[in-house]
Amino acid sequence: MLTPGADVDLTVEKPAAGGRMIARHEGQVVLVSGAIPGERVRARVERADRSVAHAAVIEVLEASPDRRPVAGDPACGGNVYAHVAYARQVIVKRDVVLDAFRRIGKLALDRPLPVEPSPETGYRMRARLHVRGNRLGFFREGTHELCDAAQTGQLLPESCQALCAVASELAELGAADLASIELAENLAADQRALHLELRAEAGVPPAAFSVLARVPGITGVTCLAPPARDVLVLGGDPAVADSLPSIAGAQAAPADATLGRRAAAFFQANRHLLPTLVSRVVSWIPNGPVVDLYAGVGLFAVSLAALGRAGVVAVEGDRVGGADLADNAKPFGDRLRVNRTSVEGFLRGRRAAPGETLLVDPPRTGMSREAMDGVIAQGAGRIVYVSCDVATLARDARRLIDAGYELAHIEAFDLFPNTAHVESLVVLDRAR
Repeated sequence: MLTPGADVDLTVEKPAAGGRMIARHEGQVVLVSGAIPGERVRARVERADRSVAHAAVIEVLEASPDRRPVAGDPACGGNVYAHVAYARQVIVKRDVVLDAFRRIGKLALDRPLPVEPSPETGYRMRARLHVRGNRLGFFREGTHELCDAAQTGQLLPESCQALCAVASELAELGAADLASIELAENLAADQRALHLELRAEAGVPPAAFSVLARVPGITGVTCLAPPARDVLVLGGDPAVADSLPSIAGAQAAPADATLGRRAAAFFQANRHLLPTLVSRVVSWIPNGPVVDLYAGVGLFAVSLAALGRAGVVAVEGDRVGGADLADNAKPFGDRLRVNRTSVEGFLRGRRAAPGETLLVDPPRTGMSREAMDGVIAQGAGRIVYVSCDVATLARDARRLIDAGYELAHIEAFDLFPNTAHVESLVVLDRAR
C-alpha cells in the first residue's frame, strides 16, 4: 500500500469527478492532481488508505499535447484544470458526466453528449470571498488558506479593482469580525452588490460597514449579523438587475421588465452562458402548465412568463431568494404564481395537473428523498432537471427511470471553465 510522502510513477487513465485523474499502482487506485489522461507522471502521495491514494504531480515524464503553462496557483478558486488546454477540458468534463451516469446511474448513454463551452476569463457574476482581517480571497483547494482571486481570471478586472478598494476600507475598519463577502454583478457588470456575513461573535456593529457602499464600483451593500435572520441594507441599491430580453431573448416582454437579485440570493454565475442556458432549458418545456421547483429568484420561471407562457408556478423556500422571486413575478400577474415554501412542503399530497411539466434545479446535494418521492408522485409527463453536481444528478436520474421515466435528452454547460464543475441538463419523459 502506498504511504504519504512516497513518490510513484503513474500512467494516467481517465478523469474522476472533483478534478483529479485516475491512475493505478499495483492495483491500488490513485487520484492524481495536476495530470491529464494519457500522461506518464511522477506524483507524491498526500494521503492513502487501503482502497485509494491521493497524490499530486511533481514531474511530467511524458506530457500530453494538451498540457499548457499555468499562470498563478491552479489550486486557487478551484482552477484544477488550468493546465489543460481548453478544448480538452470540455472533453474531460463530458467524460466525467458519462462516467457518473455509467457508475452511479447504471446508465450507458447511447447518444452524443454536447458540452457548451465558455470564454475562460471574466465569466463570474457571483463569487464568495473569504475574509481574514483586511484580506479577501478564495480558498485554495481543500484548505482554508486564502489566495488572490484576481490570479484565477474568473472575475473581471473591474471587479478585482473594486474588491481591492473594499480591502483597503476594511484595513481602516480593522474588521476582523467579517467572515465572508458575497459578490453579485449583472451581465454588463455596471451593477455590483456585496453581501457581508459577520461572525457570530462580531463586536463591530453592522452599520460600520456602510462605508463600503461608497467604494467606487460598488452599487449596494447588505449584511447578515448572526443570530439575526433578517438581511440589513447598509447602503446603495441592494440588488443588481438585468433586462429580461438580455436573459430570455429579444422576444421577452415587457421589454422594460427586469430580473433582480440581491447578493445573498443564489443565481447562476456565468455571464457568457446564462442566456444560452435559459434558452436551452425553455426549449425543452412544452406548452402547458409548468412548476419550477427550486426556482431561486425566478431565472427560468420569470423567463417563461416573459416569453408569454401562462400557468407557471414557481416554488422557492429561501427567504432572500423567495422575496426576490416575488418581486420579479409582479409584472406577470396570474401567469406566474409564486409559492414561498419548501419543495417538500409544496409537493406533499399534490398531484400534477394534466400536461404539466416539472422543472427542477436543486442544490448540489440533489433532491432530498422526500422531494424525490413527491416529484415521482406527481406523475408529470416531463421532468426537466438542471444540475450543478453530476453525481447527485446521476443518482436522481436512476431513481426517476426506475419510477417509469425515460431519458429523452442530456447536455452540459461549462459554467466554470478551468474548474472541475459542470452544469448538466437532463430531460426525462414518462414512459407510455
